[in-house]
Amino acid sequence: MQLIIATNNRHKVEEIAAALPRHIKAMSLAEAIGHMEIEEDGLTLEANASIKARAVHAVAGKACMADDTGLEVAALDGAPGVWSARYAGEGCSFQDNIDKLLGAMEGKSDRTARFRTVICLKLADGTEHLFEGVVNGEILSTCYGEGGFGYDPIFRPLGHSRSFARMSVEEKNTISHRGLAVRAMMDFLNRTV
Repeated sequence: MQLIIATNNRHKVEEIAAALPRHIKAMSLAEAIGHMEIEEDGLTLEANASIKARAVHAVAGKACMADDTGLEVAALDGAPGVWSARYAGEGCSFQDNIDKLLGAMEGKSDRTARFRTVICLKLADGTEHLFEGVVNGEILSTCYGEGGFGYDPIFRPLGHSRSFARMSVEEKNTISHRGLAVRAMMDFLNRTV
């Protein structure tokens, strides 16, 4: 089975492709149809994942999956949430987002947070299915590690001594929000396809 990973984020493509079994041939958006900008104007992770999957399916007509991920921080009433990728503004860098988040966390004693990923799988026949993965953890006070992307250097999953940025892609995929959502999607595909 071929599956288009509907994102321009190469880090996401690498992470998702590494989590897929060998019989699924993952294709990046660039490989499938070239660069495509999709406006993510949904107010929820579910809405944004669906918007992206529908847009790519409409052009490619093939099975595709899109995800949207949010970092939800308890002390910030769930922010940045659906706006995680652009928390510091349009065109911001990963470091800009981290800096803004760490600034917002100054003086906060509750550092609990969770990463939540929602995947929208749109099959070639147009049917659509949603899958979710959640990992709880805490926001660190400074960056630790060089790996991963996004907020990985400041997020330590519950029960672990290292940030996501200090884990290999394979190790992160075994416990991460995205890895859990991909496994839920694969369980579904293994039962139905």
